[in-house]
Order: sequence, then C-alpha cells, then structure tokens
Amino acid sequence: MTKFPSSSDTDCKKLYLDTKSLLEIHAKDMKIDNLDQTFLTDIVIPLAIYLDRAFPIRHQPYFICFTGGQGSGKTTLSSFVQKVLNKSLMRSSTGFSIDDIYKSQEERKILANTIHPLCYVRGVPGTHDVQMGLDLIHELSSADQNTSTKIPSFCKPEDRHHPVEKWPIYKGKPDFIFFDAWCGGAKPISEENWHGPMNDLEKEEDPDGVWSKWSNKELSKDYQILFNKFDSLIMIKVPNMDFVYESRWIQEQTLSKTITDPEMKKKIMTKDEVYRFVMHYERLTHYVLEELPGLSDIVLARDESFKFSYLRLPNSKHIL
Repeated sequence: MTKFPSSSDTDCKKLYLDTKSLLEIHAKDMKIDNLDQTFLTDIVIPLAIYLDRAFPIRHQPYFICFTGGQGSGKTTLSSFVQKVLNKSLMRSSTGFSIDDIYKSQEERKILANTIHPLCYVRGVPGTHDVQMGLDLIHELSSADQNTSTKIPSFCKPEDRHHPVEKWPIYKGKPDFIFFDAWCGGAKPISEENWHGPMNDLEKEEDPDGVWSKWSNKELSKDYQILFNKFDSLIMIKVPNMDFVYESRWIQEQTLSKTITDPEMKKKIMTKDEVYRFVMHYERLTHYVLEELPGLSDIVLARDESFKFSYLRLPNSKHIL
C-alpha cells in the first residue's frame, strides 16, 4: 500500500525546487496569471510522486481519469502532473479530454432531427464518439517505442475537430494515459433519483424529459466500457452549480486570450451564452457532485476562492 506523500516530505520539497521554473513557464503557456505556489507544493508535487510510486512501470499504460464539474480544474491539474511526471520523474504520459472526442456536427444534426433538438448541443452523454476514445486507448496500449499516435483535438469556437493533420502526435508507448471528463466515472441516474425539469432550459425546451432521459440512457452504454478501464479515478469536487457557472465563464475568457483570429474571437460565448450552455449539464452535474466522491480513489476540493485541497486520500474510506 503506497502512502500518499506530504508536502513537507524531503522528496516533495526537493522535487518542487527542481521543477519550480519549469512549472512556472508551463503556467505562462497556459495563460495562468499569478500562479499560487501552494498549488504546486501541496497539490501537484505530492500527486505526481504518489502516481509514480503507486503505479510502477508495466507493459500496459495506466489509465487515470480526472473528473469533476466544468471548470473545476481537471485539465489544468492533469497538465501540471503530466509535466512533472514527464520531465522530472521520467515517466512518460499523454492525455486527452472527453471534449476531444465529440461527435461531429453532422452526427449531432441527425440526433437532433430524430430524437430531440437539444441533441445538437455538444457536451452531455450521447454527444461523444466514445469509440474514438476506446480506439485511442487501444492504439496507445498497442504501441511500441517507434509508433506515432495521433491524439484527437477539438476546436470549441468552431464546434468541430481540428484537421487530422494538426492533431498532436505522441511517439512511443506511455506509462500513463490521462483523461479528463466532467462526467468521468458517472453511472446513469436511477428512476428513484430522477426529478422533473432542473432549470429553465429543461422547463422550456424539454418539459417531458425526452432529451434528458435519452442522454441518461446513453450514459449506460459505451461510456461505462470506457469508464471501467480506469486504473484510478481522481475527483475535483466543487461547492455547487454557481461555482460551475462562474468557472466555465472564466474558462471561456481564458480561451479568448489564446485566440488571435478576429473571426474566431467572435465565436467565443458571452456570459449569458455560457450560462445557458452549462444548463445542459446541470442535471448530471448535481448527481456527480453527490455520488462520485464515494466512488473516487482521490477527492480534492476546489473552494469558492478557487484554491485546491485534498478531501480524501487513497485507501481512505472517509472524507477528510
């Protein structure tokens, strides 16, 4: 049983000093202003060391999922942990997001025409090409040191995948495959836990629950095959839906900073558009916040000031 390291441990302190400059550069590349050093010392470094120790080198990659509400910091935390593993602990890793395996606009138009108009909006279970994710895991797991694997990449402002020739390429077989998904590890909502319309969007556009029940049924299919491949599930728990709305708006503003094309900038969502967009996720997000802490191996909290802390460590049955 691997003990989760404390930030005060000598190994953590040394690794922090060795990687501090590297991670500060990484933060600038990610357009993160005023990087909180305790995020590195107390969260990133201990988690990277734990993963290195708890998951020794083997023939097949480990599949690690970061789950939690939109804007909770899954992609950010994953990228920093990967940077430490790759550059300092000499453990190879790559990753992708559930956002990178969306179905195409054409596929979602068919769903919208045959099931419900809301099926066109990307995000909820049923709007992802889960097989694309399963195929990617298989390709990376079957790779050798000379294999080049293309990692799917989705352009949110244009609501389509980037051209395949522009997808990132991973060479070799990784020790870890990281996956961030707002609903990673979620189970379908049971009938006894099902409620009527959750917000204005559902009241006005899906009062009979045709769309929401379709999405819930989709979650019971290939998503469970994908989720059952996880070697570890790490959850970032946020306080409430208000936090999700605000975090998603900040995420959209950050995305805007990375775009220089004036036409592309016009496709960035306004605050009202972000709030309406997040309403699509609200039903399952509530369920995720309630149920997934009990199913996760590690649980972190991100409070209303956007600071991270550990709520539950590996092999512990109780929330701290």
